[in-house]
Amino acid sequence: MRERARDKGRLEDILEYSDNVAMLIEGHTLETMAADKRTYYSIMKNVEIVGEAAYMLSKAFKRAHPATPWKTVQGMRHVLVHDYAHIISETLYDTAVNGIPELRKQVEGYLSETDWEVWASLPDEFGVNAGEDIVKIARRMKNDGMPAGQIVRYTGLLEEEVEKL
Repeated sequence: MRERARDKGRLEDILEYSDNVAMLIEGHTLETMAADKRTYYSIMKNVEIVGEAAYMLSKAFKRAHPATPWKTVQGMRHVLVHDYAHIISETLYDTAVNGIPELRKQVEGYLSETDWEVWASLPDEFGVNAGEDIVKIARRMKNDGMPAGQIVRYTGLLEEEVEKL
């Protein structure tokens, strides 16, 4: 469940695992990273965890911070988990050297500028059961053969959530 109260901890996870990526990639070129399997797979796992933490942020938080490419971050996680046999070393290296440091900088800002007590106390944008109702409706839409893209557009669910229905 994506609860506002857990957003701070998930952002802290992003920082921790981003720091791991920075430590692991330090001193490596693309070639040395790709040749060192321990480093390569360690970086891969830490990037995956960063993506999972981003995925688990509340939708409200992601909507409130559109400057961060949340779908791209989450998409990288999905590639690492589901399409691991086709990972391109250059993409992983670029993510470690460029993407993760930029994301880390944004997350540091979010952590310092957010009043977490106030954030956690804000009501969700819908009623308490609205999320459950949307999922039920989305499941019916999927069962009726509606394309996932339309379900996402009409319900506001994430693609990954629709896939799991």
